[in-house]
Amino acid sequence: MESQTQTPKYNHFLSQVHQPFFLLTMINALLVMLIFALNYKGILDLQIETLNFHIYTLIFMVFTNAFSGFLFTTLPKFCQTPFIDQKFYSKLFYVSSIGSVIFLAGAFINNFLMLAGMLILFISQIYTVLKLKEIFDIGLNKDVDACWILKAQYFGLFGHLLFLGVGLGLNVQNIAINISFYMYLIFLTFSVIQRMVPMFSNSTASKNEKFVNIVFVFFILKTVLSTFNNFTYIKIAEIFLDILLGIYLLGEFLRWKLPLFNSPAILWVLYLGLFWLPTAFFVNAFCLLLELIFDINFYFLSIHFMAIGFLTTILIGFGTRVILGHSGQIPQADKILTAVFWFIQIIVILRTLFSINVALNFDLYFLFDLSFGAWLILFLIWTGRYAKALVFERKY
Repeated sequence: MESQTQTPKYNHFLSQVHQPFFLLTMINALLVMLIFALNYKGILDLQIETLNFHIYTLIFMVFTNAFSGFLFTTLPKFCQTPFIDQKFYSKLFYVSSIGSVIFLAGAFINNFLMLAGMLILFISQIYTVLKLKEIFDIGLNKDVDACWILKAQYFGLFGHLLFLGVGLGLNVQNIAINISFYMYLIFLTFSVIQRMVPMFSNSTASKNEKFVNIVFVFFILKTVLSTFNNFTYIKIAEIFLDILLGIYLLGEFLRWKLPLFNSPAILWVLYLGLFWLPTAFFVNAFCLLLELIFDINFYFLSIHFMAIGFLTTILIGFGTRVILGHSGQIPQADKILTAVFWFIQIIVILRTLFSINVALNFDLYFLFDLSFGAWLILFLIWTGRYAKALVFERKY
């Protein structure tokens, strides 16, 4: 009897590198925000401080997976290298998923299990960065923007390592948060959008070769000042730095002459996200000034301007564009997707109102329920819209 060669079963879910990582992003975005909110309200008990849980999970379980899916797709194009091998990114996805599950279980059960999950996620991130470096090293095009993306990834590894130190009881929480947020999340996203947005918009403005270099120095200073701003003179310095950085970013974005009011929704959503960044720095300067004068704490207001207004808007905008483009469809937004884009901005407003409520002691704590509930609705809609297609190859 002749032997027959078995044809491997086609697995659409793992057929393109962005698909498993985007789905993991969606699932984690829903899970970690729900757990955080229930813990914040005293309904669930965790083995980790609420703030650390909130920041760590969003950075290393939500946005890091989104970055992996996006950069594994786009960086080979930047550097002109072959696509990433499916065996590699499949294993990385499984390791990241296992790390997420173990971390969340440990957050409820015990610190050692939680640390094991963090270590697995850290190892997964190391392999991600090594692969991105390999892409850059072997690439025919030594892309300058890819180099900045790699530098941001190195800061992400360092921030993750510091968070492991926090889990072990080291007093490095503040520096871990600031490096992971500014030098990894925000600078990495900035490095991508300053390359992609002008290109998508067919901007005729000449490229400012010093732009990213100057912003990088600003971000280093911002990280240092934010880490040690318990002192009045450092807080004053941070106010001036925020104003200068906001002005510099805004001036460069305006110089691009983007078609702000004459572009499709899939494009103008990126402009919305773009301009949230300088706005956040202006808002932070204002909040710090009020804090100095009136001793009022606006409860991470500017951070959420960046994390939701800038980061989440860009994530949903770019993520949707990748999903549509790599499914053979024209990247465009229908009425539902356009409503999702606007809904992100509503979440920013709700979170702003909650910060004002805390600062001025209005006792309107239902605003917290509204803001985190809106986040859940956002990712439920986005997941419901695209998850089936990521897994089962269906049109949207």
